[in-house]
Amino acid sequence: MSANRLSDAPASSGRRLTLAQREEIVGWLFVTPAVLGLILWLAGPMIYSIWLSLTEWDLIRPPRFIGIANFTRMVEDRLFYRSLWATLYYTAFHVPLTLILAFLVAMLLNTKTRGIAFFRTLYYIPSIVPAVANAVLWIWIFNSEFGLLNLFLRWLGFDKILWLQDPRTAMPALILMSLWSMGGTMIIYLAGLNGIPEQLYEAAEIDGAGGWSRFWNITIPMMTPVIFFNLILQIIGSFQVFTASYLMTRGGPNYATNFYVLYLFDNAFSWFNMGYAAALAWVLFFIILGLSLIVFRSGSRWVYYEEGS
Repeated sequence: MSANRLSDAPASSGRRLTLAQREEIVGWLFVTPAVLGLILWLAGPMIYSIWLSLTEWDLIRPPRFIGIANFTRMVEDRLFYRSLWATLYYTAFHVPLTLILAFLVAMLLNTKTRGIAFFRTLYYIPSIVPAVANAVLWIWIFNSEFGLLNLFLRWLGFDKILWLQDPRTAMPALILMSLWSMGGTMIIYLAGLNGIPEQLYEAAEIDGAGGWSRFWNITIPMMTPVIFFNLILQIIGSFQVFTASYLMTRGGPNYATNFYVLYLFDNAFSWFNMGYAAALAWVLFFIILGLSLIVFRSGSRWVYYEEGS
């Protein structure tokens, strides 16, 4: 009798996992690499950069704690203000121009004519070209002696322009170049336009609404969530611009294109002021966060969401 009980013990005490438990374990196994990557490559460095922003470190000697001296230093740092102003200037023109032009192009491409896929691809390709290749291309276009823009201006009878050598034209040149890569924004707009129900336009047309009325009262309200999304992305991206000024102007001439991230980069890797660079990075974080919160707060006044969405 006791032998039978012993033989039955493993079977009765063994506990098999349920299907939900097995799925949970598998789910955690799949999520673990992403969680570890978040901790090791994002959260960990961010926490360390907070400590680093309170130190003086030249990459050679150990970091020395100096409190908030790096942040108070910015108050008297002339280049800090110039780089912030250059970035704000770029943002003020780049963001609205990109949003408007990308929307207009998306409207033009939102048709069912033959061969439209070719033109959609044509407008989108520049946005996937590597940033370095784009910079090299536009250095040639902006060349003061044999660049395409100056050749065109001479053909029209105008004098050549020192696009990247003149402080008055260097920033407009980079803003003009930035419009070349609006294909990503255009594709998002195009997806939003394709999601507008055709029944709304048909009902408005039956009621006698014209093209402009349909655009203003249907297209724009239905596209406001997409406009809002693109606005947030463009603001964040414009404050992180770096490659164009680093390769094309190196922040010049006369600091006209010395963007904030370029100034941060110089402090970290040219002048080895890692503590000050970390402080600049956190100031940039709060600037972007503040602007994003302002846009989010204003979104309730102009962003339209369908009922039930």
